[in-house]
Amino acid sequence: MKSNGNGLRTYAILYLIFLYAPIILLPLFAFNDGTIIAFPLKGFSTRWFEAMWEQDQLWIAVKHSLIVAGCTAVMATTLATFAARSSTRFEYRGKGAILGLIMMPLVLPEMIVAMALLVVVLQVFGDQALGLTSMIAGHTLICTPFAIAIMTASFQSLDKSLEEAAYDLGEGKLSTFWLVILPLVLPGIISSLLISFTISMDEFIIANFLGGTKQTLPVYIYSSLRFPKAIPVIMAVATCLVAVSICLLIIAEYFRRRGVAKTGGKDSGGFL
Repeated sequence: MKSNGNGLRTYAILYLIFLYAPIILLPLFAFNDGTIIAFPLKGFSTRWFEAMWEQDQLWIAVKHSLIVAGCTAVMATTLATFAARSSTRFEYRGKGAILGLIMMPLVLPEMIVAMALLVVVLQVFGDQALGLTSMIAGHTLICTPFAIAIMTASFQSLDKSLEEAAYDLGEGKLSTFWLVILPLVLPGIISSLLISFTISMDEFIIANFLGGTKQTLPVYIYSSLRFPKAIPVIMAVATCLVAVSICLLIIAEYFRRRGVAKTGGKDSGGFL
């Protein structure tokens, strides 16, 4: 048994190295004083981070990413809240099939989803519809399943007796949801918002297909890789993006665990 445990530990360590080694290289080259991305490093410098402030197109892309990610997070979480509430509170014919179709983007190749959305947008609305709105729609499609998974866990951990007690005290369905249910699932809502925001902020394929002339931050990073002189600055930008994403995931996990503890449920695992 001990040898099996050591083997599993070794596998986990090797897997983490394989997964995160490329990410660790980002800050190494971002703080490197040289312009060539290669070893040995020339010295510590923050000039590439300072150079980010001079890139006008970068900050336009950041603005686009924040708009798309913010709208996506709100829309995905709103849709997920209603879907999760319906699936956990009511029984109706075809519920499993409906939820399966909603969760389908989780298993479909994102390239296929992007191509299908592009065809629909071009055929129905024309190429003038490509932009922030189409990106928000596409990101909402892929973020909603993740939000549903989070919100379903929040609603499943609710004590139904609290809702029934509110009805016995004369509260209606709307006031019960607002005064009793919503405060209990609020940590799950915050977690869903943050996860959806992070996924949208980091997404590239759909943004590249549906963005038209509007670039988000990942698309800007990809397009800038064609210019060798811009790569050190891109490394600095990517380092900042990874740091922000990790912070948002940590905050989302905190609120997820807080929500589980608040409702008295059992924590079956999360993002961290």
